[in-house]
Amino acid sequence: MTRVFAMTLTILRKDLLVEWRARAQAVALLGFAAVVLLLFSFAVGPDSTMLAKHAGGYLWLALLLASTLLLGRSLQTEVETDALEALLLAPVPPAALFYGKALANAGLLVMVALVAVPVDLAITGAGIVENPVLLALIVVLGAAGIAAPGTFYAALTARIDGRQLLLPLLLFPLVVPALLASVKATSLVMTGDPMEQLPGWIALLVCFDAIYWSLCGLLFEKVVDG
Repeated sequence: MTRVFAMTLTILRKDLLVEWRARAQAVALLGFAAVVLLLFSFAVGPDSTMLAKHAGGYLWLALLLASTLLLGRSLQTEVETDALEALLLAPVPPAALFYGKALANAGLLVMVALVAVPVDLAITGAGIVENPVLLALIVVLGAAGIAAPGTFYAALTARIDGRQLLLPLLLFPLVVPALLASVKATSLVMTGDPMEQLPGWIALLVCFDAIYWSLCGLLFEKVVDG
């Protein structure tokens, strides 16, 4: 367990360092999320009430679409340079490889959200009625809910031609429950929670995260060995 934890931190540090050195890609990812939010506002039109009402949904759809660009290159470097086999022969435990990459992807999604949330609030005219800490918690949990299955399917499709199309087709149906909980919880933070539904949606999101992270971690060895 100690070895898996140490290797997880090593993989996490390596992936974050790679992203830091390729900062242009991170900037492009942030710009993509902002453009998606702008497109949603153009599609709805000047109806400020409708924009504010659905601000939470726009935010998470933008993050979901941005995640496909991020997750698509999660294992791209390792596969193209045959480093994945070298990592497994090192040997790096498959669980450490999964959790290191999933944590890195979740952290990068949170970084995108740090830019997307202010843009979303500015475009839609929505506000934060409840405690802002709750919004930060929901963003972290929601990013984790996308990152775990996203990393799993990125590994599953890494060696397949057309993976850019296949990854969203596999990922989107699986993350619908976590995405729905994230949208509902975010909307309650932005519009108010008079019926005290927020704790229930957060608890549901935590449950889905626990399922995703445990099952994907267990099954990841079958994917990379295949």
